Amino acid sequence: MIDKATFWTVLPVLAIGTYAIRFSFLGTLGTRPLPGWLTRCLRFTAVAVLPALVAPGVLWPPATGGETDPARLAAALVTLAVGVMTRSTMAAILAGGVTLYALLAVMG
Repeated sequence: MIDKATFWTVLPVLAIGTYAIRFSFLGTLGTRPLPGWLTRCLRFTAVAVLPALVAPGVLWPPATGGETDPARLAAALVTLAVGVMTRSTMAAILAGGVTLYALLAVMG
């Protein structure tokens, strides 16, 4: 555990640091148009971040002690396939969720 004095020292420093990092980008560039190449690159940010957030939960899920689980892999593949075929985020999420819960119920 961290002691209270250290916590209340670190918390404002991190808050100010986070604000400074965000302001350095948004405050200085917020009113100017971005170059075309940067705008194109920023469009892929969500597409890159979402798989990075999901992959550890699929490949090394805490629910199985970090062991790869066939039900989670199958649900991820179904989600990907439905998302590519339908181009619908909600359809992909629903298909993956149904697949995961069905396989967990069948496999135990």
